[in-house]
Amino acid sequence: MSRRVIGFLLCAIPGLLMLVCGLALPAHLRAVDASVLRRAGWNTATLTAREITLLRQDQLGAAQLLLRAGQAEGLPDQQALGQAITTSGEQHPHWLVWGGGDARLDRLFASDPHLPKSGSEPFTDFVVREDNRAVVLELLRASPLSAVQELLRCRALTNTVIFSPSHSASGQAIDTALATCGLLLEGGHLSGGLSNAVFTLALASNLSGEPQRLEQVLLDLMSLGQRFNWGQLVEFVRQIQDAETLRLLANQVRKSDGQLPVLFAAVQLSGKPAQVAAYLMNFSQTGLKDLGASLRFRAGGLDELLRRNQRLHSSRFGRQAAGQGPLGGLGSFAADLCWRRPWLGLTMKWLLYLLAGFLIAAALHFARPSAPILEQPLQVRGFHIAREMLFALGFLLVVLLLSEPFLAQESQRVELPFRLRLPTVGRVVPAGTTSVNRTIMNQLSLLTLLLFFVLQALLYTASLVKLAEIRRQNLPSRIKLKLLENEDHLFDAGLYLGFAGTIISLILVSQGVIQPSLMAAYSSTSFGIIFVVVFKIFNLRPMRRKLLLEAESTPADSLAGAVTPRLAAPL
Repeated sequence: MSRRVIGFLLCAIPGLLMLVCGLALPAHLRAVDASVLRRAGWNTATLTAREITLLRQDQLGAAQLLLRAGQAEGLPDQQALGQAITTSGEQHPHWLVWGGGDARLDRLFASDPHLPKSGSEPFTDFVVREDNRAVVLELLRASPLSAVQELLRCRALTNTVIFSPSHSASGQAIDTALATCGLLLEGGHLSGGLSNAVFTLALASNLSGEPQRLEQVLLDLMSLGQRFNWGQLVEFVRQIQDAETLRLLANQVRKSDGQLPVLFAAVQLSGKPAQVAAYLMNFSQTGLKDLGASLRFRAGGLDELLRRNQRLHSSRFGRQAAGQGPLGGLGSFAADLCWRRPWLGLTMKWLLYLLAGFLIAAALHFARPSAPILEQPLQVRGFHIAREMLFALGFLLVVLLLSEPFLAQESQRVELPFRLRLPTVGRVVPAGTTSVNRTIMNQLSLLTLLLFFVLQALLYTASLVKLAEIRRQNLPSRIKLKLLENEDHLFDAGLYLGFAGTIISLILVSQGVIQPSLMAAYSSTSFGIIFVVVFKIFNLRPMRRKLLLEAESTPADSLAGAVTPRLAAPL
């Protein structure tokens, strides 16, 4: 076996292994891998355990929502829990209406003829009925809590913004909201932070006559009551600490549609409603789907997803590697590393890609045939290493573009306005304002600019390497000038790449593949012109001037004598 074959194998095999190891390492720039969440969730609480706890506390409505979320995500033991919840509902049919064993509500409202005989009733639909609302308000008037009494005094406000005043013809809406909020306060179901916020806002409304902020809180609670029964509403708002988190979560609940159980389960399992709201605001399109998928990784996995505030990525290659013999242990080690030291894992991944590209380039160098005798004077020791390093940088860029998930994703952060309809209110009550973050350039345009810049920088560096190689070749100046002319196409490659990038970008825009961005399209040509002009003026031109002066100062006879021995081939 020849020396070049051995060198090729010694470079190609480790290079390919490093590439595979880099692809298997679960570290990403803009995503968190499912294997990392699985590792973070070891020995932490499961959604099933939370369902059992709620069922033992007679919170049947909340347990039903968690059961629906677990069934949607295919979690184990859901069938047995479903049977237990069904049995509990058969034994206590009122729990199906209220969502839990609240004896006080049973006594107050058991005589309501409109109560459903089976199934759940949203609490807002229940309390909006006049008889029930009167009973609740009478109960709240007897409450010893100052926050409840301050809230009831808001019924006298006449300059409301969102609701009609309480004593007007459409005042049932604000009375419904006050009744819902008052019951939560009187029962101690709100957190200390949210209770203080409600009391402060009610006091400020009565003193200053500007109730809009309080109305927003009331509207959010009433909106939640339209989608939850009493037990579910209590469990959902129990851990919310401030009015802003309440507003964001209420907005997400209104938009969740069929994924409401997943949102409810994420708040319950994590115990961090503010982080859940922030995550869904950042990823308005895929957030609920990722939160649902993270439920199978227990509370620790869900907390890790919320902490990193990134999209969830499930690698098919990583799942297959982790499930096979020795690779399973390596996969567990890699997941543990990327969980505990995410930046270290990402650095190792990029280094593996870089070394893989360098070794593959070295293997290609050994695979090339030996230079003929006439080209022996053109060979300069060590310059192939510089070319291999450039290849490694380009290889790193290409692999990242092809393998990194969600690298070009656009921002999903958006907050939409909403409308609330009450069963007995004829008009639509608007709340909030449209708030959409607009940027000059989206993520894809910025990534395109960066890609074109890096490619042009690599071509510029490759031209500098070729210039340095020609400078160090053991040849007369006149021949070096000819070699520089021979490399004109390489030195102009930045222009060709720039034109090609612009044309490809415009074609993709015309076909609707990418969004229109003239800045991203024409940046390719602009970068090409800039880099080529800088190279030719500041690098190529001084070297040619020097070689021309050296060639003119060298006699023709000495030049012929210097060239002939080098080009003569031995017999």
